[in-house]
Amino acid sequence: MKSNFFVYYLIIVNIVTFALFAIDKFIAVKNRTRIRNATLLGMAFIGGSVGALLAMHLFRHKTKRLSYTIGITLMLLIQAAALFWLREQI
Repeated sequence: MKSNFFVYYLIIVNIVTFALFAIDKFIAVKNRTRIRNATLLGMAFIGGSVGALLAMHLFRHKTKRLSYTIGITLMLLIQAAALFWLREQI
């Protein structure tokens, strides 16, 4: 039961993160007010790193910023290690 909740959480947070990156790219092209970097990185941090990386590469958005390319990749690796460790604990 708990694992199902966690899977749903990860799916939702990754969809939302992907959408935020897509929206930010769209409004960047239109030169309008952008989504804050703290929001984008925060969503990746709370579990949306897969969605963030997919959107970054699909939309070619923020791929030249090391804080995003390295930071989100490191978040993904840490989150994957945490998931592996948690799976072993259950």
